[in-house]
Amino acid sequence: MNYLAHIYLARHSDAAMVGAMLGDFVKAGDMASYPPEIAREIMLHRHVDTYTDSHSIVVSARELFGAGRRRYAGIVLDVFYDHVLSQDWGRYCAVPREELIARFYRALMAHEAVLPARLRDMLPYLVRQDWLGGYMEFDGVVETVARVSRRLSRNGELLRDGVQDLVAHQDAITQGFDRFFPQLIAFAAARREELMMAES
Repeated sequence: MNYLAHIYLARHSDAAMVGAMLGDFVKAGDMASYPPEIAREIMLHRHVDTYTDSHSIVVSARELFGAGRRRYAGIVLDVFYDHVLSQDWGRYCAVPREELIARFYRALMAHEAVLPARLRDMLPYLVRQDWLGGYMEFDGVVETVARVSRRLSRNGELLRDGVQDLVAHQDAITQGFDRFFPQLIAFAAARREELMMAES
């Protein structure tokens, strides 16, 4: 769910940003149908997710959530991390946040023909409602969590209630992100290099 972070990590090209988004929508067996750069970023997206989920800082942040809500804490944290990244964007990126997001939306629309049906259906809402731009405000976090909760077959209220844990521990989680994200940037750059070397 941390789409903005994935886009940031792939900002070096439009195709890479599209691939970074596709990581949540394309099955492993379908990657061969995409151009190499897009397929590489789909794979990198999965490496980034695995690294994030297993990182000690993120694990500690999940433990701040109530026992019944902890299984959904990763979703809430992903969305909140995009909020923290939005708030402190200038620390990480010289390109204005709004400019990169607009470029990403254009790239998605230019690649619409190769997008999976679920993402194609979602695309008009993603762009028109500016989901990535909405992460700038905490209300955008609340709205995104609520939107995701409506797609769950059950226990959506546990996901929504996770926002309470987020509010209660916001400072600690933010400080954790500040330590974690530079490590994630270094990991993603190194793993992308490994994937490119494996292709050659």
